[in-house]
Order: sequence, then C-alpha cells, then structure tokens
Amino acid sequence: MKPSDISILIVDDEASIRDALTKWFELDGYRVSSAEDANSALLKLQEGPWDIVMLDIKMPGIDGLELQRRIKKIDKNIITIIITAFAAVDTSIQALKEGAFDYIVKPVDPDDMSHLIRNAVEQRRLFYENRQLRTHIEGISFSDEIIGESPAIKRVMEKVIEVAQTDSTVIIKGESGSGKELIARAIHSNSNRRYFPIITINCGAYSDGLLESELFGHEKGAFPGALYRRQGRLEMADKGTIFLDEIGHISEKMQADILRVIETKQFTRLGGDREIDVDFRIICATTHDLERAVQDGTFREDLYYRLNVVTIAIPPLRERKLDIPAIARFFIKKYSQSMNKNVIDISNDTLEMLVEYNWPGNVRELRNVIERAMVVTKGNLIELNDLSFFFPDAELDSGENIPSLDDVEKAHIQKVLEITNGNIAQAAGILKVSRLTMYNKIEKYQLKKHKNEAQP
Repeated sequence: MKPSDISILIVDDEASIRDALTKWFELDGYRVSSAEDANSALLKLQEGPWDIVMLDIKMPGIDGLELQRRIKKIDKNIITIIITAFAAVDTSIQALKEGAFDYIVKPVDPDDMSHLIRNAVEQRRLFYENRQLRTHIEGISFSDEIIGESPAIKRVMEKVIEVAQTDSTVIIKGESGSGKELIARAIHSNSNRRYFPIITINCGAYSDGLLESELFGHEKGAFPGALYRRQGRLEMADKGTIFLDEIGHISEKMQADILRVIETKQFTRLGGDREIDVDFRIICATTHDLERAVQDGTFREDLYYRLNVVTIAIPPLRERKLDIPAIARFFIKKYSQSMNKNVIDISNDTLEMLVEYNWPGNVRELRNVIERAMVVTKGNLIELNDLSFFFPDAELDSGENIPSLDDVEKAHIQKVLEITNGNIAQAAGILKVSRLTMYNKIEKYQLKKHKNEAQP
C-alpha cells in the first residue's frame, strides 16, 4: 500500500499544529486534510472515506472523546490517533479503551509521529487485505463447478446450506466422479470455519501405516526414514475442516484412532508423547455401503454413528440428465479459456448423444470427454466427429448404426486397456474413474485380460 493510498484527517483547534502535521504528512506522500473543530471534521467525514483521523482531546464544543465515538459510529474501522497535552494522558487512556489506535503527547516529535503513522498504515493495510480475502472467500461459497437446475441437485444444495450452519459431522455418499469433494468444499465455504483451511485426504490411496503418518504426523526418528518432524493433516485442519474421502477403506485400527480423536479432540504424533489439541469439523465421503459394512463387522458401529450425523446423497449423472447440457457448456467455456480456443458451444445432435449416454464415471467422465473434444475440434462448435474417440464405432456423420451405450462403453474401455497394455491403474487414470470401477467394468463386459495387467 503506497502513502498516496492513505488519507489522513487532522482535527485540532491550533492552526500551528494543523499546518505542521499537514506539511509533514504531505512530504511523506500521504493525502491530507484538516479541520479546526469537531463539526468541521464531521462534515469532512461525510466526504470520506478516511483511513486515519488524528484528533485533539481538548477542543471547544465537542471534545475529542465524543468526536471519536461519533467517528466509530460512522465507520468503526477508521483508525483514530489522539493528540494530547501531558496533563490529559488519563483521558487519552480512556480514548484507547474506546478504540483509539494510540496517542501522542504535545509537543509532537516528527520522528515519533512518522513511526506511529507507519504502524497505523500497516494496520490499515492488514484490514484491507483481510477484507479482500473475506470477499474472495464469500465469492466462492459455492464452487462454480456445482452446476445444475434439476430437482435432484437442488435438493442437495438445500441440504448443503442447512448443514453448513451447524458443526455436525457429515457423510457424503455418491458414485465415483459424482462431485463429493465439491460438495464438501461447499459446506466448508458456507460455514463459520470458512476462514480456516479445508484439508483433504483420500484414505483409499494410502496403506494403513502411511495413512497414520499422513493424519497424525510424526516426530523425527519415529520410524526409519523419518528424518524430521512432520505435521499431520489433522493438525493442519485446526479450526477448519478435514475431508476424509473414501472413509470406508480404513482399517479397524485406524477406525479406532479416528474415533478417539473425534471424542477427545486430541491426538499424538507418531513417535511422540505429547497430546496435541485440535478443533476441526469432519466431513467424509464414501462409495461404500457403510451400513452393510457395519452389519458385516468390517466398520465400527460406534464410529459410523459418530460420523453419520447428517447424510448427503449425491445423485449420479444419469439421474440428473437435465443438468448435462449446462455442465457440458460450463466445461466448454472453461477449456476455451485455458486452451485459448474460440469454441462457443456444442451442436444439438452431439448434445443429444451426451444426454442419452449412461455416464458411469459421472461428471468427472463428462469433463474428460469435453476436454478431449476441445483438443481435437477445429471449429467453434463441438460436433459429433469430435467425439469419435468416445464413440469409436458409431457412424457419426450419418447418424445410422449407432451401437448401444453398453457396446460403446465396452469398446472404449477395451481400447484404453489396449493402449495401456493392460495397466489398469493407467487406464483408470485416463478414464478418470477408480481402479475399483475399472475392475467392475472388466468383469461386467468380460473384457480381454492382458498379460501385463497391473495389480491393485
């Protein structure tokens, strides 16, 4: 923040004080004005805005204390600095209690004054930055990727608003690629914790030992290779939210550890002996049937009930087909900007085909299809031919002999498996689905096995 960005109003009944301070501040580059009494100052405050007001305690008519009270009613964030004679220090202390930033005693020393103003400017800078940050956060309360006007997605967003106002734990259920993390972020962004971080961890991506280290952190020397202390995700989420994705994958030991943290709001780093206090909200997500897992004895009943205070079920894309055109157009706009391409829309027949498709990979799969189409298209409209990679056996130009959706999906998955030489992890990455989904599809369509097939 430059000095020219700061406006200072000097209020003092002594002309010599007003003139001296005005000259000093103008030399430093600040924007300065002055008033000889409280009434004149109040008129200038209406012209505002002002960042800093310097005011004398002893003035005819309305004194400095009363003027400060009126200033704070106009704008509580204006910084007030008291100018006082030594005999009025007690009054200045009263002004501090009522919100003054500081006071300075006459006769005023230029160096002391410059130092005081620099401190006040720094506080003002922090105020502006904090306001901008809050505005930014409030502006992203709902992720712009939560798209749709269907009754199904509207019900989800109503539930998000409702649960965000509480501090209850939430389980988000939905198929892979349906947008569970986006919903978790929407809950966090609309909660009282939104000014603190949301920390995400995919529990299914780690072995039991690695997950324990990721969540709780570790001390130096806690295990071979632990060369330094590491802060865990739970500690990072203090005052904010922790999002535990694929909670259904965790072991019985980790279930017990997480239950203890929920109940005590304390944990110990691996290799440590000091209890660390934490305050966070838990949101978790799963593609598993946790109720069935509880019945089968693979998921703790007490943990399930601690987590399942509120449940939000995200409908798969095939159950909200009304939203597919809007979602597709959103990604077209997004990738047009990032790829610097002048693609403005999608043809009606192409859109009809997308709407008819079953979308086993949900919104994630649709996003991938649009992104790939954006790469290959040559015009400013996505056409059927631009989706030949997705519908490889369809006569797209004539619209005849279009295979069934299952045939298209089977052929597409088989082609990706051939490209990756049977590496299921790579194939799942290309298709933007989980490895579990890949195995289910291979079994469903009895796809050809490859000798180099990667194991999970």
